[in-house]
Amino acid sequence: MKKHIVVLTGAGMSAESGIKTFRDSDGLWEGHDVMQVASPLGFHANPELVLDFYNQRRRQLLTVNPNSAHYDLAELEENFNVTIITQNIDDLHERAGSSTVIHLHGELLKVRSAIDGSDIREWKSDLLLGDLCKKGHQLRPHIVWFGEDVPLIENAIDVCKVADILIIIGTSLQVYPAAGLMHYVPQQTRIYFIDPKPNVNHHSNLTVFAEKATVGVKKAIQAIMDL
Repeated sequence: MKKHIVVLTGAGMSAESGIKTFRDSDGLWEGHDVMQVASPLGFHANPELVLDFYNQRRRQLLTVNPNSAHYDLAELEENFNVTIITQNIDDLHERAGSSTVIHLHGELLKVRSAIDGSDIREWKSDLLLGDLCKKGHQLRPHIVWFGEDVPLIENAIDVCKVADILIIIGTSLQVYPAAGLMHYVPQQTRIYFIDPKPNVNHHSNLTVFAEKATVGVKKAIQAIMDL
């Protein structure tokens, strides 16, 4: 039976593809307070601002490509069962060929009804005021905003509970509940942590690669192959 590799990815995974991380050093997202553009209250107060913010993100996503780390992870499926759990809202894992991807924080290339969360559709153009769902309600980005539940977190926890190997890439492990996922893997699970500025405590099963994703993923895969 193939070993099961679970991969948890954050913003650092896509940074080398040219995807800007939302949050700047001053805590603002593209000059906006996070609650203005990533909360239900912000959407209610100024939906046009929120739609424009994500329209800009969506346009940018359509101009970039997966990097070598995305492709390296996809190739792991030749020898392992691989589940990607990502905090990223881009589709770069899928474009690189990964077949099982759990998007904890939603997907930028999808929208949903502001009233009916089950009415989800693919969307690659700008989303505007007046774009309505089948029931006549405004469509909104299919993104998990601050203050909202993370509907796929239980799926992610279940996957982590049966991981033989966990690879964590490009995340500060500061955003919960995603940051707590590493604590659900079995005690004997090997963990590889890849980040230029790793913020993690060492323990016996943890290997840290203080590298950007494209370099660290290759090193982690080599270490796994050498087991």
